[in-house]
Order: sequence, then structure tokens, then C-alpha cells
Amino acid sequence: MKKYEAMYVFYPETSEEARNKFLDRIKSVIEAQEGKVTNTDDWGLRKLAYQIKFKTEGYYFLMNFEAEEAVILELTRIARITDVLLRHMIVTDEDK
Repeated sequence: MKKYEAMYVFYPETSEEARNKFLDRIKSVIEAQEGKVTNTDDWGLRKLAYQIKFKTEGYYFLMNFEAEEAVILELTRIARITDVLLRHMIVTDEDK
């Protein structure tokens, strides 16, 4: 299994309940494929470096996890079809 780092940026008007529901779904997908979430970090509401979809702020959430490569395709698919995310990025975590 490889180590990954995912950053999710939610719309500023997204409720905490909706953010937690999305993150629980991501965690369940990882764990269903025998992966493991190693760290989660809620950065809170932050100013964006530049406007994205006419928004200047977003809720940032960082997640470190171990999973097989096939899981990344499913996580990306889920992130693309959800309506609570401004941006997402998943990269391999080579430092750990």
C-alpha cells in the first residue's frame, strides 16, 4: 500500500454536517478497501490564494492515508460528483 495525502477545500457556506458526511464517506471508502486513515487535520475557514468559482474563502481539510492505487480513482470520482467541494487534490506522500 502507498501513502497518500488528500486536501479538500469546501465551499465556505457548506455546513459542518455536510462536510462531516462527505469526509465519513471518504473514510469508509478507504477502509472498505483495507486502507487506513492515519491522520486528519481540519484547517478551518481560510482565505484562498485566488478566486475559485467567485469564492474567496474555503474550509480546508487535510487527510493522510494508506491505500491501494485503485482507491484513488474512486475517491476522485466521488470528489468530482459532490456539490460541497471547491477543489480537491490527492498526492503520494513520500516523506512518511
